[in-house]
Amino acid sequence: MNFNNTRTFIAAALTAAGTSAHAADFKAGEWDLSLGGIVNAYYTHTSCSGSQAVSGVALATKGLGCGGTDGRTVIGNGLLPNALTTTAKTRQDGYDIQATLMIGAAVASGDAISNNSNVDVRQGFVTFGNADMGSVKLGRDYGLFGQSAILGDMTLLGAGAPVSATQRNRVTLGHIGSGYTYLGTYGQIAYSLPASGGFSATVALMSPVDAGAAIGRNEPQLQALATAKFDGGKAWVGVKHQKFEGTGGAASFTMNGAEVGASVTLGALGFAANLQSGKGLGVLSDGDSGNRKQTNVLLQATWQATAKTKFGLNWGESRLKDGAASDLRSNTNVTAGLYYGLTKSVTLVGEVSRTTSKPVVGDSARMNGLAFGGIVFF
Repeated sequence: MNFNNTRTFIAAALTAAGTSAHAADFKAGEWDLSLGGIVNAYYTHTSCSGSQAVSGVALATKGLGCGGTDGRTVIGNGLLPNALTTTAKTRQDGYDIQATLMIGAAVASGDAISNNSNVDVRQGFVTFGNADMGSVKLGRDYGLFGQSAILGDMTLLGAGAPVSATQRNRVTLGHIGSGYTYLGTYGQIAYSLPASGGFSATVALMSPVDAGAAIGRNEPQLQALATAKFDGGKAWVGVKHQKFEGTGGAASFTMNGAEVGASVTLGALGFAANLQSGKGLGVLSDGDSGNRKQTNVLLQATWQATAKTKFGLNWGESRLKDGAASDLRSNTNVTAGLYYGLTKSVTLVGEVSRTTSKPVVGDSARMNGLAFGGIVFF
């Protein structure tokens, strides 16, 4: 299996920047319609040990990592949900127009009924523009900050940190919360510059989000991403900003974050690194740890052993500054994975991982994870 093609498909599924070679294409009048999707399931097992006196979003604790027990088995989604994506595009009066709708669903739940009506709608937007003006996006879509990190994460094909509390009813976390903050989905108005060689740049106004009792109300969230492609790789920089207004005695604060990263392929070897830093970034989502300073790091190396077989090892950490003694200081995850392309559409995956959550003072919580299963693109 060509893993570069698979990565292109995932990028298209996440960003709707184009259609996949796997998708089914139709013609309806002046509109070109494309229908594609992702289906995946993984057997995961987690075992948790160590201190449980770590507050906040501590991924390795029994409460999150093992769903309230010493160990938990789940058969559910990996980092990606099951998803059906429909795209319609046309050209009218000199403008390229494209509309995208993505509807997702989770495999696992805490009972045998609830997910029958649990629908996950992450994308619903339209873009219009041309080669001279660039393009404008209106609607709901993924964010820009963290997009390059998650697209380059090898565990996007698998599970990464198989946190039971999120996998039941949704997905695993990959390196979300232990290497980068989730890119999120937002109502947005975005503008992308006209394509110029290997350089691209997008700036977006996002609908402001809340973080507990701190709400985003008066101003939109701002995000921007610039990417430069070169022979054998690419590099990127990103930023995001939002003011949170405290209510009910909660403190107001401003989220400011910056990101820089790069990936490169040298023959059969691939390397990637991403760094995020700022205040109020949140462990999993915007502002969920208040005004604390935070640094997220992801490092990765992969080896394309054969045309069908790929091995990978990555390490990530999300580290917070300051805090009370029991507050979360850091989540760290290391994952080793084997990815085998059974066919051009089916990838079989096996991963082992170790997640550690450290408090500001005291002993750490630990979660060992195992995941195996497969993912299908159509």
